[in-house]
Order: sequence, then C-alpha cells, then structure tokens
Amino acid sequence: MSNDMSLQAMLDVACDAAELADFGDSRFKDGLALLLETIDRNLSADAAAYQRQTLAGRLITRLQMRDAINQHPEILQQEISTPMFVTGLPRSGTSALFNLLDSDPAARGLLLWETTFPQPLPGLKPGQDDPRMLAMAEKMEAARNPEFDKIHYSSATTPEECCLLWVYSFDGVSTGWEYLMEPYGSWLRGRDATFMYREHREHLQLLQWQRPGTRWLLKAPAHMWAIDTIFDIFPDAHLVWGHREPIAVVGSICSMTEMVYTMHFGAQSEADMAELGPRVMDWYASSLERGLAVREQFKPEAFVDYGFDEFVQHPQQIIERIYTNFDLPMPSATESAIAGHIAKHTRGKHGKHDYRLERYGLTPDIVCDRFSFYLDHPLV
Repeated sequence: MSNDMSLQAMLDVACDAAELADFGDSRFKDGLALLLETIDRNLSADAAAYQRQTLAGRLITRLQMRDAINQHPEILQQEISTPMFVTGLPRSGTSALFNLLDSDPAARGLLLWETTFPQPLPGLKPGQDDPRMLAMAEKMEAARNPEFDKIHYSSATTPEECCLLWVYSFDGVSTGWEYLMEPYGSWLRGRDATFMYREHREHLQLLQWQRPGTRWLLKAPAHMWAIDTIFDIFPDAHLVWGHREPIAVVGSICSMTEMVYTMHFGAQSEADMAELGPRVMDWYASSLERGLAVREQFKPEAFVDYGFDEFVQHPQQIIERIYTNFDLPMPSATESAIAGHIAKHTRGKHGKHDYRLERYGLTPDIVCDRFSFYLDHPLV
C-alpha cells in the first residue's frame, strides 16, 4: 500500500475490499488520521507501508462489525452487567490474576483470537469451533517466541487485554508502541475517551451476542487513564487494581516494550533504548497519577486493591477478598477451578524474565523521583 495514500483513499479501498460502506460513528477518523501521520513521520518506508496495511485490515474489520450490528440491531440490546476490569501498573501481576479470575466458569474473559476476529463468521453454527480461531492457534504455536513467553505468555484461546479491541476505533494504546510516537502520543493524553469506551461496549455486545457469558472479565493497564469514563459507560463496573514497587515495574515494562519494538521494527540500538526508557516511565507514571486522582470521585467499594508480593504469596487470599467485596458467588465448582489453576500455574513457569534498568537510560533514583507521588501512597 502506497505511503502517500490519503485517508479517504484508504477508506475507499477498505469499502471496495469489504463490499460495504457504513463505518458507523465517523469519530474514528480522528485517531486514524493521527496514526497515519505518526507512522509516516517516525517509521521507515517499509515499516510505514506495513503499518498502513495493518490499518487497512482494521478498517475492513470495522466495516464487517458495523454490518453485523446493522443486520442484527438486537446486538445493541445485549446487557453488559457488572463487568470486572483489572488494571494498575503493568508487570504487577495483572495478567496472572486475570487468568486466575478467568478460571471461574461464570467469568466471560475476552480471548485473544476474539480480539483479532470480533466480526461474526457467516454460516458458523452455534457451538461450532471457529476455523479462524483454530488457524490462529496453529500459527501462534508454530511462531512461538520463548523469550516473549517469559514476559507475557498467551495463546489464541487465553484471555487477553481488552485494549486490543480499541484498534477498531483507531483510539487508545494496544500494540505497545503508538503512545511513544508523535503526534499520536500527545493526542492520546489529552483526548476524551468517551467515544472509544462507547464503542468498546458495543464490541463487547457483539461478542456476547455471538458467544454468551455471565460476567465480562476485562483487563488493561491503560484503563487507569479513564476510570471516570469507565464508570460513565459501565456504571456497575468492578475494578481490581494491582500495585507494585515501581523500579521493578519500569525495568520490566521497558524490556517488554523493547521486545515489541523489535518484533515490529527490528533490533534496536542501545541509544534508541536509552531514549525509550524515560518515555515509557513517564507514560505509566502519568497514567497512574491520573487514575489515582480520578478514583477518589467514586465509592471505595467499587475497587479492590492488591500488592504484587501479596499475590505471589497468597493468590487465594486476594481472590477471596475480590469475591467478598463484590458479593460474587463462590460455589464449590468455582472454588475447585480456582484452586486447580493456582496449582497448575506457578510463577516463572515459562522462564525467568531478565532485564537491566540501566539499558533504558534510567536508574533507581530517577524512577523513584518520578514515582515519588506513589511511593508514599497507602496502597503501595
């Protein structure tokens, strides 16, 4: 796809490919235009062309999702009741807790393959395995990266961060690099997230209509940017918030971001990484500042907090606190499923994640200074 293709030309190409014309709410064009400008300003010609091709595919998916809603308006009558959002600093055990919570049969986790193929497959019968899921599972196993598995193990059928659905609104942060580049990064920090979360709700309704569940289980550190918007769109939401000492958080998430960069754009230099570190640190510190400030507007019972060390040592204790606080049932089948998951999934199962904070142009003192507002917080 040509790098000089205009936004309108991309929309036209997607419409031709999908044989559809209704994109729904036009506000998605704001983020898409900035993404196009960002990739052209920051990436090589080859990398920009690849990212444009990716965006074109998401436009096609958006058309297909909107077409399904147009054909089946009852989709938007689906009730999204008491969804649970897991958030907090990345690398604070949120993924492990998320997977543990998903072992409850009543939890309706968002699976990785569903974020890639949220649109219905015509002709698929109820209960039939989706061939797109099967193909994705096979492809992921063939291309598995053991080093990335040490940081964040996933498969086509494991629950994944719900921010991956935001790509179809061309908003938010999902693939781990967009927020670090301009002008998209600055736009993200200042824009109103209401549009994105309204569409997020519609996308959950679309998936629930295809594969029903009892209670949505969702997760993303980026939710800290929009706690107020979450409660506006999902008034009965439950939030679980993970906390961890920031030096370990920043070093680990910088290492993960480097790996994401490498997968997208090739190996990075020491100089590139020394420049990346402060930007990654500030993004997560800023999101935490906003999240902690905004949550004070809401009743404390809407939140459950936990610490990383506590989760590593006493995961069952945290589960019990979550279920008690949110008045969730804990039948024997749920209790057994959770206990079985804890027994099978020990920390470091996929290998130890090694990283050096100094590689990213940071020191413990720099991190502590940026997170000084948090180190004295009673939740840490």
